[in-house]
This record gives sequence, C-alpha cells and structure tokens, in this order.
Amino acid sequence: MQRRTKIVATIGPASSSPEILRALLEAGVNVLRFNFSHSRDMFLTTIRLARDIADALNYPLAIMADLQGPKIRIGRFKKNIITLIEGKKFTLHCQASHLIGDETQVSVDYATLCDELNARRSIIIG
Repeated sequence: MQRRTKIVATIGPASSSPEILRALLEAGVNVLRFNFSHSRDMFLTTIRLARDIADALNYPLAIMADLQGPKIRIGRFKKNIITLIEGKKFTLHCQASHLIGDETQVSVDYATLCDELNARRSIIIG
C-alpha cells in the first residue's frame, strides 16, 4: 500500500544543520516549509543543502515557501484599551498618521489600504 500522507517540517535556525536535515529526510519528511517572514539568505543556503542531501539519498523533496502578506499596524489610542461595539461605525484613516485613535477611529500605517478596499468590506482587527 502506498502512503498518501505527506509530512511537512518547518525549518528554522534550530533545524537547518546538515545532520538535522538528513535525519528529517530519513525519518520520512516530504516537504520542508520555510517561513519567509525571516531572513531569506539563510533559507537559500539551507534549501541548497537540503536538496543536496535529498539527491544523495535519492529521495524526492518538496519545498514550501510560506509568504506572508503585508503587516498592517494601527496607530496609537488616547486610552490603552478601547472597546469596539458591533454595528457601530469605526473608521480606519490611511493618510493620517498623526491621528490619536479612540472608540470611533484610528490611523493605519498602510497608505493604500483605503484604495484597496471596497465599501462595506469586512476587516478583521486582532
């Protein structure tokens, strides 16, 4: 019976040595996942190393590049804590970095956000 399940291992500084990579592949890992939110230079070296090890083991290996979207930060508030009320209007200001926010409004550091959204579009603020 052929195994259909794939094993994905996230690779970071603690798992990028030749010994660890070889052990992961020998243990059955099929896919190496790299979080590109961090240094890309380290990953290029590690990907080359992993490919060399996989070739030496005659083992198929896939690489997964986890690409993060833009980090959108909100500005400062007058109070440390605010409460958003469902159904009540809350405005994100894209061109007002100096604005001090409150329960009705706040600035964001992503200047084109307002151009990229349509009216009545939902946004998750976390």
